[in-house]
Amino acid sequence: MSTQKKSQMEAPRYPMPTRCPVSGEPLEVTRLASPHSGVVIEGRFVPNEFALLPEQQLEFLRLFVRTRGNLKEVERLMGLSYPTIRQRLETLLKTLGYQADDSTDMERERLNQEQLQREKAAERSEILAALERGELSASEATQKLRDLKQT
Repeated sequence: MSTQKKSQMEAPRYPMPTRCPVSGEPLEVTRLASPHSGVVIEGRFVPNEFALLPEQQLEFLRLFVRTRGNLKEVERLMGLSYPTIRQRLETLLKTLGYQADDSTDMERERLNQEQLQREKAAERSEILAALERGELSASEATQKLRDLKQT
């Protein structure tokens, strides 16, 4: 085995840089080599979207996959709140260019509407209870119910 090949095989391996240290722009992969066969391929290669993730997002993705997508487990392992974990997932998806589909948006809107209806029902019940206790006059309760209906 030649000295050059032996030194290439023993050279330390570092994480692939993805950004130019001078300009901050993405780097282009132009050379691939096999340390075993010595084959070298030159050209302009595009790394997959995961190779370009910032280290923090790549670590989050690894943990997400390791926990099989269980956000509660990710929350426990990272010691962060569920909303923070959820936000990190949304940021990761946005970085990867994956947008929530319309069905996800529609489901979120449906859940928001259901929550709003529950809140209105609770407020309506509170207004009627206050009327019954004598804390509101009939006209005040009527006005509050009208205002509630318009929101």
